Amino acid sequence: MPHPLDLADLRSRVQDRIDTELDRWEVELAEIGPDVADLTGPVRTLLQGGKRLRAGFAYWGWRAAGRDDDEGAISLAASMELFQAAALIHDDVMDDSETRRGQPAMHRALARTHAERVWHGDPDRFGVAGAILAGNLCLGWCDDLYADSGLPTEALAAARPAFERMRGQLMAGQFLDIVTSMRPWHRLDDAERIERSRHVIRYKSAKYSIEHPLLIGATAGGASESDLAALSRYGLALGEAFQLRDDVLGVFGDPEVTGKPAGDDLREGKRTVLIARTLAGADDVATTKVDQWLGAPDLGAEEVESFRELIVDTGALDGVERDITVGAEAARAALAEATGVADPARSVLADLVDVTTARTT
Repeated sequence: MPHPLDLADLRSRVQDRIDTELDRWEVELAEIGPDVADLTGPVRTLLQGGKRLRAGFAYWGWRAAGRDDDEGAISLAASMELFQAAALIHDDVMDDSETRRGQPAMHRALARTHAERVWHGDPDRFGVAGAILAGNLCLGWCDDLYADSGLPTEALAAARPAFERMRGQLMAGQFLDIVTSMRPWHRLDDAERIERSRHVIRYKSAKYSIEHPLLIGATAGGASESDLAALSRYGLALGEAFQLRDDVLGVFGDPEVTGKPAGDDLREGKRTVLIARTLAGADDVATTKVDQWLGAPDLGAEEVESFRELIVDTGALDGVERDITVGAEAARAALAEATGVADPARSVLADLVDVTTARTT
């Protein structure tokens, strides 16, 4: 059975569109000099990978509105991947991540380039500065590709508010994540920790991963107000379930699949729903261990395994698995309420519920 994102050759066509745009932009920037390749090269590398989830939801949002396959819709979908690239580059800087998709994170790759060439100054500072600029480039290119997608002007104008909402809410959501990571958790009760963690993933990930791309495509395609409302509910519920799954994989996932070292989310100290539920089920001894281990950059393999066992023993893993199931069921119910969505879009969106919440995604 083909992957739902490979129907209509979607992922290969999106990649071709991205490559064409990168070729064009590299030519435009070439007049600045060869040093610019140090900036655009890692961007191209980053854009060779990924699930193409956001592109898929944008495209199938267009099809959900009853529209036929269209190269303009492929370009619209590709623009979502450029936005995703910007978000990943900046997120890795803020989290001080080492890797992304099995490769050095952008700021790490640039710092390595600096060190290998024995340049003056601090390699890490150079890497962070370059990554910020690379992310900004991707944001600009995303907007360019959206505007130049080839879809009718009125379609793009109709979807522009959703596009702008996606950009604004993600930036504010990223800041909310930073704020939450700085505030002392011991001042909050269990329910507050869980709710604040869910609030962060809603605006940092869930909306821009699924809900907003889906609504951008569906609005551009002219979907009815009732279908848009149902697709919004579908996207938000599935987006939260998808991020909860990602958080589980960040702790228990196979590095060959996730592209990140095992336990990296624990070393980075991410205050996820999984950790909030762990604290809710922990006694004083276990709470002390969480405080000691969470955010420790030198957390070893044995400590990671002990942390995993603690997460399981407190019932946190089972609790998050239930949350994921509830979100998936809510997404299916919302899709059923989008009565104007016909096949193949309905079947693809239904299949994507399973794909995005699978334990081995």
